[in-house]
Amino acid sequence: MGSFKSFEELACWKESRILRNYIKDEIIPLLPNHEKFELISQIKRSSRSVGNNIAEGFGRFNYQENIQFCRMARGSLNETLDHVIIAMDEAYITVEKLDGFRELHNRTLKILNGYIKYLKDAKLN
Repeated sequence: MGSFKSFEELACWKESRILRNYIKDEIIPLLPNHEKFELISQIKRSSRSVGNNIAEGFGRFNYQENIQFCRMARGSLNETLDHVIIAMDEAYITVEKLDGFRELHNRTLKILNGYIKYLKDAKLN
């Protein structure tokens, strides 16, 4: 869309990658093994889904479809935050880890919302 040649150039996708790696490197290692097929699986899937949906929307070459996939990415972003809150509530992670994730979440959300606005404006022109 626009002048971008690949979804990899999108700031929102780059930020989602940072967020996904934070989950992989900073959160998942702290979760207990008995959560392997529950919380760990869910948090991996939702954190991966953010970037996956941004990439899939980019590949649709249609503004409205791209916007819809970005909205799904936004949903996955919030789902991931909920999983991290659960991890803190279960005392698997510290409040500081949650705060670190929340900072990434908020930055990713802001950039993603900006991209959605860009797509809506481009659709109208």
